[in-house]
Amino acid sequence: MVEKLSEDDVRAAMDGLEGWRLADDGGSVSKCFKFKNFSEAWAFMARVALLAEKLNHHPEWFNVYNRVDVTLNTHDVGGLSELDFKMAKAMDRFSAPAV
Repeated sequence: MVEKLSEDDVRAAMDGLEGWRLADDGGSVSKCFKFKNFSEAWAFMARVALLAEKLNHHPEWFNVYNRVDVTLNTHDVGGLSELDFKMAKAMDRFSAPAV
């Protein structure tokens, strides 16, 4: 069972994320990812989609060319859960340039 995080837990989880913004109501987090081109943006979305299916936790997102705007929250709990922060960390890893 997924549980809604407390405000303190959300603040602590936000400390580990770069570029993510907490909504004014504290119910979601969002970030704009930018890539070199559409192909890189699409590859990112494909990787995220596979993880989303595995976790049964799907992002709200919007894509135009090289940009992917993402909003995460857990509808079932009416706010943020550990799944949102797990997904956010994975998205950050997936968007990092290859070394």
